[in-house]
This record gives sequence, structure tokens and C-alpha cells, in this order.
Amino acid sequence: MEPIIEVKNLSKKYGKLLVLENINFDIYRGEILCIVGGSGCGKSTLLRQIIGLESPTTGEIYVDGELYFPSNAKVQERIMKKFGVMFQLGGLLASMTLEENIELPLKTYTSLSSNEIKEIIKIKLDAVGLDGFQDYLPSEISGGMKKRAALARAMALDPEILFFDEPSSGLDPITSAALDNLIIELNKSLGTTMIIVTHDLASIYNVAHRIVMLDKSIKGVLAIGTPEEMKNSSNELIYNFFNRKFN
Repeated sequence: MEPIIEVKNLSKKYGKLLVLENINFDIYRGEILCIVGGSGCGKSTLLRQIIGLESPTTGEIYVDGELYFPSNAKVQERIMKKFGVMFQLGGLLASMTLEENIELPLKTYTSLSSNEIKEIIKIKLDAVGLDGFQDYLPSEISGGMKKRAALARAMALDPEILFFDEPSSGLDPITSAALDNLIIELNKSLGTTMIIVTHDLASIYNVAHRIVMLDKSIKGVLAIGTPEEMKNSSNELIYNFFNRKFN
């Protein structure tokens, strides 16, 4: 198992408020890793540090064996091109069509021709079942379709690593399960490493290869393991979290 991301002794403070302390774990190439835990445990905070939206207070992050944090802005910008991000609310620009939303990173970070960009957009939308919706605005499609369009945009630059912040948030169980299946299919077909912050237990059992569980009381990692290991943990807190009832 080859780590594609290594988090070492990471801590994060906001002023005097310590949110994360001494976080250590690896993310393996090609796996689907879910980051879970109760409210306020720092799941989204940890995701922001790894993506590079914020800088950790202390610690190191390596990507493909290269020091990502701390490093200079040029190195961070180059490494960030390996990332695609699907934000909790989708993050689509409301005034732009789906095609224009996906076109934006391609125009910004590549020198491809207009015809090449159009073809890539078609391929990405087709991959998420939305080919033919190029000219639709986000307001003209359903919540589940917005999530899939956001995923198509996250995939625009063929990232090695995809990050998801609460992908099933706001979706009904059927639409959420369909998104889970799409994530699994893309992971298998493309081999893309995926890191998912979620509280959705059904989704965790559907997609996760491994789980990192954070705990607010220790401000760090309580456990790392497979869904089966978590579900059968001898730790009462972990056992209760993964055996709670869900629909």
C-alpha cells in the first residue's frame, strides 16, 4: 500500500482555540477514505488543511512523497493541481451554465483549444450522467444533479485525488445512494484516490475502504480502520457510533 498523502503531527489553532492536535495518518493511492466523527470534532477543518484552503498551525503534509506543507507558494500551487474538490453545497456559480462552470478550470489552468475543452466537458458530464445538460443553469436542475455537476467540475483536470465535503448533504436516501454508486464506479474505473468527509453512516458503509474517526474530546484521531473493524470495535464510543440505527 503506497501512501499518496501523509499527514504528520498536524495541529490547528484559531487564535487560542485548539481544534486539532497531533494528527497522524496516511491516505493510500486509489483508496476511498472517509473522515468521520461527531459534530465539532474538526472533520471539515482537517479537510481544509489537507486541500490547502488553510495552513496548519504546526505539522507536515506530504503529497506523492513531496513536502506540501510547509512549502513555498509555487510548490503548493503545483501540487494543488493534483486535487479536485466537491464542496458541500456544490459550489457551482449560479450565473454560469454547467458547461461554463466546468470550462472555468480548463480555461484557467490549460492551453487547450475551445473544441478540446468542449469535448472534455462532454466527457466529464457523460461520466456523471449529465451529457446534454451543458446549457442548463444550476437553478434549473435538481439537488442531486447539482452534486453530479459539481463532481464533473472537480474532475475537469483529471485530478489524482478527489475531495468531498459532505457529498450526501441535502439529498434524499435514493439520490444519496445513487451518488455513492457513482463515486464507487469512478474510483474503480479511474483509480482516483478519494477523501470524503461525511456523517452519513449508510454512505460510509457503501463506499469506504478505510475510515479515520476523529473525536472532539481528544482533538485528534480516535481510530483508523475498515468499516467492519469499526463496527466490531471493543471501544464503546466507536461501537455505538457505527452501530447506531439509520434508514
